[in-house]
Amino acid sequence: MNEQTTSVVVVGAGPVGCTLALELARHGVHCTVVERTTESTPHPKMDFLNARSMELLRRLGVSDAIREEGVGAQHPFDFHWIDRLGTPPITVWRYPSVSGMRERYREHNDGSAPWEPYQRLQGSLLERLLRERVRALPEAEVHEGTRVTSLTQDADGVELRLVDEQGRSRSVRASYVVGCDGAGSVVRRSIGIDSPSIAPPAPQRDVYFRSADPRLREHGRFFLGIAGRGLVLVSRDERDTWTASLPRTTDAHDDTDPVDDIRSRVGVDLRIDEVINVVDWEGTLAVAERYRSGRVFLAGDAAHQFFPTGGHGANTGIADAVDLGWKLAAVIRGWGGPRLLDSYEPERRPVAVFNREMSANLLDVWRRYFTLFGSGVSSAHLAGYLEQQSFQIDNVGIHFGYRYADSPVVHADDGTPPRWTWRGIVPTTWPGCRAPSVRLADGTELFDLLSTGYTLVDFTEEGAGKPLVDDATRAGIPMVHLPCADDHARTVWERDLVLVRPDQHVAWRASGAPDDWDAVLRRVTGRHR
Repeated sequence: MNEQTTSVVVVGAGPVGCTLALELARHGVHCTVVERTTESTPHPKMDFLNARSMELLRRLGVSDAIREEGVGAQHPFDFHWIDRLGTPPITVWRYPSVSGMRERYREHNDGSAPWEPYQRLQGSLLERLLRERVRALPEAEVHEGTRVTSLTQDADGVELRLVDEQGRSRSVRASYVVGCDGAGSVVRRSIGIDSPSIAPPAPQRDVYFRSADPRLREHGRFFLGIAGRGLVLVSRDERDTWTASLPRTTDAHDDTDPVDDIRSRVGVDLRIDEVINVVDWEGTLAVAERYRSGRVFLAGDAAHQFFPTGGHGANTGIADAVDLGWKLAAVIRGWGGPRLLDSYEPERRPVAVFNREMSANLLDVWRRYFTLFGSGVSSAHLAGYLEQQSFQIDNVGIHFGYRYADSPVVHADDGTPPRWTWRGIVPTTWPGCRAPSVRLADGTELFDLLSTGYTLVDFTEEGAGKPLVDDATRAGIPMVHLPCADDHARTVWERDLVLVRPDQHVAWRASGAPDDWDAVLRRVTGRHR
């Protein structure tokens, strides 16, 4: 049995594991990626990258490729609540297309708009694209068709036993391991962390199919069609590819034909040209009790599991991967201290709990609709209720409003934090928040000027931040001095000096040099006690 050593083993090559590998490579850290499959999944799974995920993925150089693979920018993000196909919807929740969002963002340069709009994309295509990028990385060694069969750790590292499809085994010694291996995570079980659900598991069935039946488009295009008889239709590519998601029985002898089930629930004899795949799964609302055990960490579905409602699952996981990735790189490269890794759980777990509750919140709207429809409540009554709930999808505040203000590696401000809103981004450089995205007078996006490491954005005329950055550089901390003589940006960014982390969150701010800059550096790099 051969043994190899590596800095980080990433278990799982789905979107979260691949994002983590790309983030580590961005900071010059090698990793080993272990994936039990040899090809990306054929089932589309997730289908929505929110605007914050697109910002994070733009940093990794993959946003353009994602948009090329995804649904065209002209298509809206509408939800149709329907009785039966071919009849007018009971009501419609309208949300602009990517093109529409870009137009809206052009009108606002006050920090209240994202750097990137959202993107619709089948999860299977995202996984394939990211896995191809990781395979090409000189900093990543990818072992596909390989399972983790055991994992043990000591004070100095983690030992993994791997077995490939031919039954050959090898041992890998890593400084750190990250489980990105899904809801049934082998890594999570190996380190004895529970992930309790707040609700009983809900058996579900997804039917992935092709259909050109004109009744699917008779009353306009939709991203989701929610049928009152208990089915959700997802338009995967705005052409002829769909997923029908519906509840299933737990009866092991149930032989219900999935096509007949779909037709019954949409109320018409829908023409289905091809059934591509049928997948049974269990919906849960769970967050792991801990995100770390020693040198082993959890991210993505290994750390949290949500219903698809709200599209929070993969998006939460992508932000997990970025947060943990730059921190692992900092520690491995020697400039980050132990508190940096300690900060991963207190930063990311509260976000997962919040998103779990928001997923449950929207799921309750689904369930009430099915119940009310099945009880004979009138269409007018249903429409009135649903129109009151339409705010659910205009929720950019959920995607951008999370704050790491209580993080052990954020230098907190005194005073009252800014408000949070559901429907919008509150532009602020309050420490722990994502910095505001603004265009400079010459049209440059300020975010495009941020460095791979820390960036000290300096709005002072005299360049007061330059000696501070020189001190950080002498201490081995990767930090770039970014002078910015833009009065509008200074107004939006609120302070003369703003220190931005690799993940675009604010670590510290002030209107002048601090009395103890060394203390600030120790805190934001996790080297304080």
